[in-house]
Amino acid sequence: MARILVVGGGSREHALGAGLAAPSGALDGGDGSGARAHELVFAPGNAGTLALGRNVAVAASDVDAIVELAEKERVDLVVVGPELPLTLGLVDALAAKGIRAFGPTRAAARLEGSKAFMKDICKRAGVPTAAYAVFDDAEAAKAHVRAAGRPLVVKADGLCAGKGVVVASSVDEACEAIDRMIVGAELGDAGRVVVLEELLPGEEASFHVVCDGTRAVPLVAAQDHKRVFDGDRGPNTGGMGAYAPAPIVTPEVAAEVMTAVVLPTLRAMADAGAPFRGVLFVGLMIDAGKPRVLEFNVRFGDPETTVLVPMLDGDWFALLDGAARGDLSAFEAKTKPGAALAVVMASERYPATPATGDAIEGLDAPAPEGAYVYHAGTRREGDAVVTAGGRVLTVGARAATLAEARDVAYAAVARIRWRGEHHRSDIGHRALG
Repeated sequence: MARILVVGGGSREHALGAGLAAPSGALDGGDGSGARAHELVFAPGNAGTLALGRNVAVAASDVDAIVELAEKERVDLVVVGPELPLTLGLVDALAAKGIRAFGPTRAAARLEGSKAFMKDICKRAGVPTAAYAVFDDAEAAKAHVRAAGRPLVVKADGLCAGKGVVVASSVDEACEAIDRMIVGAELGDAGRVVVLEELLPGEEASFHVVCDGTRAVPLVAAQDHKRVFDGDRGPNTGGMGAYAPAPIVTPEVAAEVMTAVVLPTLRAMADAGAPFRGVLFVGLMIDAGKPRVLEFNVRFGDPETTVLVPMLDGDWFALLDGAARGDLSAFEAKTKPGAALAVVMASERYPATPATGDAIEGLDAPAPEGAYVYHAGTRREGDAVVTAGGRVLTVGARAATLAEARDVAYAAVARIRWRGEHHRSDIGHRALG
């Protein structure tokens, strides 16, 4: 039995914890009812992760405190969930103390931490992606947009918690976004440099591969839903739900992503002196069966992880530990039959300023067979579980078909309630019609 520290406190970390805690090939609903294969500590965790192990009130972004905790707990493996501690060098700091960690080094995490760096790696590796230009001068950037004569996508170079991308509908809107980022410093240092890209047509998909520096193990492809309201309307969010497998990612598309995107990127990163270990999340745009890269992330997606974990037919510890050790040669990822679908239940006013502190009812009600609940923005107050963030719970199901998974997931959603709760009612609509 290994001792594992899971860094983070969202539904991604709860899902990963459920996968790590379960015996190989088995998985419970994240409620701690199954046998435990490993001992887990979460930093900071949430009300749901308490069923799987212990929570320690340490912020995921506090690198020194996380290293100190890992030493104190004598952990065998640290699994880093969010991107911020990775870009701050948490894996490097742990390695300096001889502690094994799942996740890329600070240098490799630049694939997400700097969009300009990511695009340069794509160019160097010959990876299919949108045409782009990088600017730190607002007037030069606006001149580029006007010369293009069409609206472009404006991306802040650095991490912006999902707020650094403007898909402009006009030249004027693109120029206004440039001024807000570079001149107005609306996003701080993260927006001092901008990447301007052409707008790619097609359908988005999330493709995750677990990497050991040279090899990559692909997981089932997924799709998430970013807009807050049904019909993909309203502002973007961190994600309102997900499902897997994604029909748009055919076996032929998946094979092309591996040969034209993933493996060339791993070679380019190694050549750059930053071999990539961890999970590479490839954000794809697929048009007429041809994939192109929208972005790279260096951590598991949230909510995608809540459907990836139930669909893996294998040992999550062996997968993540093998990547951390730099040897995945013996691991073969198999996908369980059927499909998984998960629905995010959010607080009132999310994604603006969400209401918090509302008691959640129905968590102890009998769940439909195949359903599971992963916590995100929750905390325990005495005997009650209350809301503590924008995205509160991710409620999902695995079943024989995607339609069945949807029905079971929404049946599970219906048993849970709190004041002002909001969720989309159409998760999976792209695949199910």
